Amino acid sequence: MFGLIDCNNFFVSCERVFNPALRDRPVIVFSNNDGCAVALSNEAKALGLKRGDPFFQIKDFCTANGVHVISGNHRLYGDMSSRVMATVSSLVPAIEIYSIDEAFIQLTENDGKDEYASLGREIVRSVRRATGIPTSVGIAPTRTLAKIAARFAKKYAGYRGCCVISDDISRRKALSLTHVGDIWGIGRRLGKKLTAYGITTALQLADLNKDEVVGIFNISGERTWRELNAVPCGDPGVDEQPQKQMCCSRSFGDPIDSFEELSAAVTALASSISRRLRKHQLCALSMTVYIYTNTFRSNCGEYSNSAFHTFDEAKSDTMSLVSAATECLGKIFRRGYGYKKAGILINELSHAGAIQQSLFVSHDDRDKRIRLMKAFDAINSHSMAHDIVHTASYLPVNEFVRHEKSSGCYTTKMSDIIKITI
Repeated sequence: MFGLIDCNNFFVSCERVFNPALRDRPVIVFSNNDGCAVALSNEAKALGLKRGDPFFQIKDFCTANGVHVISGNHRLYGDMSSRVMATVSSLVPAIEIYSIDEAFIQLTENDGKDEYASLGREIVRSVRRATGIPTSVGIAPTRTLAKIAARFAKKYAGYRGCCVISDDISRRKALSLTHVGDIWGIGRRLGKKLTAYGITTALQLADLNKDEVVGIFNISGERTWRELNAVPCGDPGVDEQPQKQMCCSRSFGDPIDSFEELSAAVTALASSISRRLRKHQLCALSMTVYIYTNTFRSNCGEYSNSAFHTFDEAKSDTMSLVSAATECLGKIFRRGYGYKKAGILINELSHAGAIQQSLFVSHDDRDKRIRLMKAFDAINSHSMAHDIVHTASYLPVNEFVRHEKSSGCYTTKMSDIIKITI
């Protein structure tokens, strides 16, 4: 049996922990540069607002209806996520973190439905008590069914935070009440295709025979069909193709017109992508750096360009990626323009354990960089900020991002810690 722990309206819930005045009020959390809504409270959803709504389109509506607007504070959300996952880890034998607000757990099959429900509700109570974050738990024979169960636990208060799908009757009932587009791995686009075939519910999809499934889906879709029929298909990604590319980009709140500032932003992007490479035990064989101006403001002049770099040996250390990114930026930067966005694309990836070594790279230098990066990551992993140790040219990209309505970093910044006067 699998369990899914899902934090309810996570970004909004994090804000409410430190600002109780937001409880029971419509709240929206916006993306970087206050572009569009990425999280909404139930009260905001009840007003008809949706995720992805651009701020400029709903600004007047929010003001008229008393909707509280907040700029995304992802450092706070990341720290709160770590606290939630640590609390869950203390209650279960194994946890698989799926996203910032979701995690899978694996349970023994010896327990009954009541025992599963009791454990799920204990997780909900413990997380709420330790962090203040409300959660929902879904428990079922497969991960896909657990996701469906968690949706029911979140939607219906009668489940008291935990829904269990433990037999075929409850499975078919849950699938009959689930729209096909709401299935994990299906999505809206494929949901529309299935609707055209007359398949509107998850139960209709599950009841298809294998030949029909093969004619509609790829391997991933067939796996989803099996999981809907309570057949576990292993860990996510087992049969998927290995990752071939990796990208890191950022839009700026105000256009950047100096090379020094843009170089600092690109350095931050290169540092971020190198950290991701090491986390997944991957190395870069080549990279592309690109920049462009605001395409919606033609009166300011438009310019875009990119530069390509090939490494003599696959790299993942921060210094090599920062150096290559800065070199590429120097080739394409043109003065007189205000740049709105910059990005780095890793075009080719290699596993860290299968690097084709170059005759022209010193073995001692390679080992030294590996040891340095291990120390680099170890220090940053034990600090409140992942960039506590960084290259000299580094400047957090958040410095260039518009977040006019951001809350404080209550758990990661000493100056923002809440003070209580007695």
